[in-house]
Amino acid sequence: MRKSARPLPFYARFANILFIVVALLAICYVGQGILSPLLLSILFAILLRPVAAFLNERLKIPNVLACLIAVFIFVIFFAVLFYFITYQVAGMAEDWDKIKSNLHNHYSNLQSYVQDTFELSKQEQDKMVSKATSGSMDTGKSIMGSTLVSFTDSLMNLILIPIYMFLILLYRTHFLKFLCKLFAPKHHPKLEDILKTIKTSVQSYILGLLFEFAIVSVLTALGLMIIGVKYAILLGVITGLLNLIPYIGIVIAGVLTVVASLTGNSDLTVLIGILVVNILVQFVDNNILVPIVVSSKVEINSIASIVGIIIGGALAGISGMFLAIPVMAILKVIFDRIESLEPWGYLLGDDLPKTFLLKKAKTKH
Repeated sequence: MRKSARPLPFYARFANILFIVVALLAICYVGQGILSPLLLSILFAILLRPVAAFLNERLKIPNVLACLIAVFIFVIFFAVLFYFITYQVAGMAEDWDKIKSNLHNHYSNLQSYVQDTFELSKQEQDKMVSKATSGSMDTGKSIMGSTLVSFTDSLMNLILIPIYMFLILLYRTHFLKFLCKLFAPKHHPKLEDILKTIKTSVQSYILGLLFEFAIVSVLTALGLMIIGVKYAILLGVITGLLNLIPYIGIVIAGVLTVVASLTGNSDLTVLIGILVVNILVQFVDNNILVPIVVSSKVEINSIASIVGIIIGGALAGISGMFLAIPVMAILKVIFDRIESLEPWGYLLGDDLPKTFLLKKAKTKH
């Protein structure tokens, strides 16, 4: 009689897991140019699936044409948004001389403050600034080169993503049959449950992000209008878009808003007003919109979210940071439904609110 294989010791299983994780991260890093647009296309295709289904099943439009119309609507939406931003930025560029003049005034006032406070003359300050930026020319050249390459890659992705989306929507049934062929029939109910949950989670999460983008844009634009900042609508839209990039997005948006405010006047109270508006909008976003609209759609704890975003940024830049949360949500759905991987799903999850509510209910009884 054949003896059953003995389970591997813990250190061997841990070494295997570590090797698999490192290998997957290495593949993601090396293949980021291929994987990032493909993953983005999958997420957007999942979002557009109800639109294509409505056109095909309710309006009786052929499937190919329904998929094409759904992708076309998606492209038109972002094309209009891009046109609005570029049109407004072109108008802002005409005020560049005024921006430079106001920046010079603020810089002169800052130099005067430093001179009065630290007894450091303006000439000494200029020497220190010049010394600190002496190597900036070479750095700037390398940055320009990398920026050109990045722009070329982004342009290629803008072309590839709609094509990928159309093909994913068109061959959706083909891919589902492929997944069914990979697993035995007894696993098909679990596979169906996983795919259905992933679809619901991704659609809810992306719709939540779009809702967050709209609210943050409107609140920021209204706040900037109240304090009299020029191009308030443009800056509100840019803030809403950059806010989708965790952590660094709102910082970049704040800097752009401060620079843009110099097209109107150099009054320091306007800069203080911009700071107050950004703080208030972020307070509403972090304490109301994110917990209710976004975080409620994916059950990922805060530590896992932060670490995932940092890893995503290191692997694939901004697109990696954007993809981190939905990819982790998909992994959690899979982990939770496979017994051997369930501990990893629990590690990614967040059961603190449930525990709190359970204790509260017991206290009442």
